[in-house]
Amino acid sequence: MQMSRFGSRLAALTAVVVVAAACGAGPSTRPDVAIEGGSAGSDGGPATTEPTDEGPPPLEAPVTDLNWTDCTARATAARGITAAPGVLVDCATFPAPIDRTVASDGTFELSAVRVRTAATPADAAPLVYTSGTDRPSSADMAALAAQPDTALLDAHPIVGVDRRGIGNSAPFDCYSGATSTRDALTDLGQYSPGTDAADKVATLAREATIACTDFLLPEALIFGVTNSADDLEALREAWGVRALSFLGSGNGALVALGYAAAYGDHVARLVLDSPTSVITDAVTSAEQTVRGEEAALTAFATRCAAAGCSLGADPRSQVVELFRRADAGDLAPLSGATVRQAVVHLLAYPSTADGAERVRSTSDTVAGALAGNTTALDDAVDEVRALTETDGHFVSRCTDGQQWPAPDRVRELQTSWSGQYPAFGATAALNLLTCSAWPATTPPPVPSTLGLPVLVLSGNADAVTGTEPLPAVTGALGAAGAATTTITWDGIGHPVSVGSGCGRAAVATYLETGDVPEGGNACPA
Repeated sequence: MQMSRFGSRLAALTAVVVVAAACGAGPSTRPDVAIEGGSAGSDGGPATTEPTDEGPPPLEAPVTDLNWTDCTARATAARGITAAPGVLVDCATFPAPIDRTVASDGTFELSAVRVRTAATPADAAPLVYTSGTDRPSSADMAALAAQPDTALLDAHPIVGVDRRGIGNSAPFDCYSGATSTRDALTDLGQYSPGTDAADKVATLAREATIACTDFLLPEALIFGVTNSADDLEALREAWGVRALSFLGSGNGALVALGYAAAYGDHVARLVLDSPTSVITDAVTSAEQTVRGEEAALTAFATRCAAAGCSLGADPRSQVVELFRRADAGDLAPLSGATVRQAVVHLLAYPSTADGAERVRSTSDTVAGALAGNTTALDDAVDEVRALTETDGHFVSRCTDGQQWPAPDRVRELQTSWSGQYPAFGATAALNLLTCSAWPATTPPPVPSTLGLPVLVLSGNADAVTGTEPLPAVTGALGAAGAATTTITWDGIGHPVSVGSGCGRAAVATYLETGDVPEGGNACPA
């Protein structure tokens, strides 16, 4: 049987890297994106653990593990991070069917990154991590490797899986080849011809959508939450275990919930870290995010001023001034959109566990740019583009979203949000148009029944998701019959499981006992 036309095109057009280089830069010799005759089944046969009548399935170590290769130095150096003493990072790939619902011999090659310590038992059950489209899971694994407390890793390895076309999973180029379109869409048309911003972004989005759907057809819509959940099922089959334990952060929480909806009997533990909302329209979701960005900026400004940072007595106004200059073109070629992305990146994904150092570094980056030295800001822009602006991100985000608004609605939102959310609102509204031409898709699924307690983590100053999605998420879990407990972190960053040792300790306890603590809990900054 021949692989799909999409698989054939990707195999011909995409160069990928070997397992040993899956976590770092360098020559690319990994197997093709699509492999004829590929299988997602386990080499070790079916899982041997018998089902239990009470409670969730037990934790299991892989029966047949992946072909891991040490990549500690490459994985951490690529993020400008040094692994904590005794922490090891391994890389591997595994195949997943292009579409489990359609007979096909083609597979995707997906990247897995494992973080553990020298003390982690060889027979310890892994915790599967997915950050969805927020940024590559492999990047969070590198950040996790740098955290000084290793109690969670001492007990369980954590395995991050990059979504299709994201991070170290096999990439594809559907519109990035047209550099002018790619850069102009990332800049939200700021330096493109024309006077109406909404019209410019809508036109660029249409061009990108046509390029990607033409390139990917007939499989243009196989990059959503449901397909990502199927990919994790391929990992379970490869390991030969009955059940997996999941930690889904941000958009990855939807992937974990999608897995529970489709494969609920195969879930042993479920942690949702700073989840995005479930089954909501794009405008509502974007407003929840922009409120989180504003809250994170306010929290940063408060701590920055208290520490006597380089932005002076009113750090928030200084950040807003940087945005104003970028919007005016004073920081060209940097745009207002990319400068905001860089600041969100600095607030959400700190490279150090030291909270005071994170505040100081972000302050110095902004202060330097205001003084005319944009070197640190340029570096942040380059990093955020590499981590969040690939074609895989574009296709997956657009596929996941619902009810993208038209230009007229976006113009209304620009006016209202610029007043309500002065730092990020107008740009957030305009950004909604980047997927406005994408074909409509079904909403990401949530489980109708779930027979295990769920641990939820949330950060009070989360610039990626904010806290507003929590009621909808916990409500959906409650409707499915699952007990939940939410642990709240007072620090700045995303996700809690990377930024907070207290949060990681809660995850470790939950993995060990299978129970969530009663009532609410708080983790200090």
